[in-house]
Amino acid sequence: MSTTDQRLIVPILGPIYRSLDPVAELLFRLVVGGFLVPHGLQKAFGAFGGGGFAGTAGFLGSLGMTPGWLFAGLAIFVEIGCGIAIAIGFLTRPAAALAAGFLFVAGISVHLANGFFMQDGGYEFAFLWAVAALLIAVRGAGPISVDRSIGREF
Repeated sequence: MSTTDQRLIVPILGPIYRSLDPVAELLFRLVVGGFLVPHGLQKAFGAFGGGGFAGTAGFLGSLGMTPGWLFAGLAIFVEIGCGIAIAIGFLTRPAAALAAGFLFVAGISVHLANGFFMQDGGYEFAFLWAVAALLIAVRGAGPISVDRSIGREF
């Protein structure tokens, strides 16, 4: 339901919500997409204390995701490529759907055994980000996006 067809308890807030909606969508996309990119840089290049490609491939291989290099490459593509695409709003729905699927798989295959809480390595954070990406996949990029500027959405 959009803010134009809602019956608000405080109707005077309607114009404020409507004016902030496009900016909120942009901010949400920038955070979700932008926060994926550093994780991909960790996996690809060892940035920010990450294991780099070899370390990531070895870790994923040890989890039974073989060949590890293939899954490492997929993780890097999703986190860097799809992260940037989500942030700028280009091919937003497929990029966000890939990210959501990837994050659900990470939550299940890597974090589920550690329980719920993030500080224990649990699945809480991965699932939160997966649902955020899923929301973007369902809603699309919004008005402030490359998709909208070229007049095409997936």
